[in-house]
Amino acid sequence: MASMNRKFIDCRAFPSEKQCTLAIAGTEEEVLTVAVRHAVQEHGHENTAELREQIRSMLKDE
Repeated sequence: MASMNRKFIDCRAFPSEKQCTLAIAGTEEEVLTVAVRHAVQEHGHENTAELREQIRSMLKDE
């Protein structure tokens, strides 16, 4: 079984008024889906193609 490249993003790297400490890890698409949902629901961002690309560019290899 080939290992999948796991990605992660950590809200602590992007300071906000909420001082969020959420970290998300998984496949690129899993992390992107959950991170976009989190950004919209918890941080009030608008779900746009630009937001998705911005978040995608911030993903790190685990």
